[in-house]
Amino acid sequence: MPQFTVEANEIPLSPLAFLQRHISAASKSYLRQLLKKGKVKGPRGVVSEQDQLKLGDVLILPDSGRLSELLAATAQPSLEQQLFILYESREILIVDKPSGLAIHSSEGHQDRNLAALVDELIRSRGDAYQVAPIHRLDLETSGPVLFGKGKKACSELGKLFMCHEVEKSYLALVAGKTPGRGLIQSEVPSKGKTKEAQTAFQALDRNEQASLLKVTLYTGRQHQIRRQLAELGHPLFGDRRYRGQQPDALPRLFLHCCQLAFIDPFSGAPVEINSPLPADLSQFLDTVGLRYPNK
Repeated sequence: MPQFTVEANEIPLSPLAFLQRHISAASKSYLRQLLKKGKVKGPRGVVSEQDQLKLGDVLILPDSGRLSELLAATAQPSLEQQLFILYESREILIVDKPSGLAIHSSEGHQDRNLAALVDELIRSRGDAYQVAPIHRLDLETSGPVLFGKGKKACSELGKLFMCHEVEKSYLALVAGKTPGRGLIQSEVPSKGKTKEAQTAFQALDRNEQASLLKVTLYTGRQHQIRRQLAELGHPLFGDRRYRGQQPDALPRLFLHCCQLAFIDPFSGAPVEINSPLPADLSQFLDTVGLRYPNK
């Protein structure tokens, strides 16, 4: 019988989204019927669409000719698998962006960028509404990116960012030993003007060589984290622009958006999306003698 094990980065997914990820050739309605009819079993019995997945859960599906065909058709990675959807509702889509993938079309990224991939996904489902990213991450920064489904959704979600009602937290590795925590307030260039920027940080682990910080933004200026920490004397590892160290073992900027939290403007429900530290960054921590507490 087909079975799938829940990995750490799949815990936020609903059972339906989990099955869509692993059996991408199946329609959502087909998978939903499997759940409704009690055909999907887990460690705690029959799995329903409302259940919460846990790390290490094994979901077992029935043997059937139709399911075998769908599993064979899933051999090629789907757009859902390439993008890795962290959260989805009628108005909202949150995708985990890998380092090196641009959000928008730009020089060198005209054909393959996050916005284009998400748009292709929406069209492949037969939907015609506009989908657009509500915020941005730098090319080398990884983590969740929020998309709005349709013009109204994009407008309402955009207001959350304009009113600073979205909490964004990052993991950053910087040079030297920082204080245990702090709040950085300074003026930074922003769209031809100088604007105030506020960044809070907490050291998760540190030694004389480096500090692993959890950083929370209270404003959203371009390069805010990178610029302010460099000005404080603690540039990020892998940051060429702001004179950070460039170790051979680290191929990119050590900056990862680990959490987005906000109130869904449509349902009123709190949404908290967590993205685990990518393997390449987690492995590099060992080289500087630090440990990510949730590793």
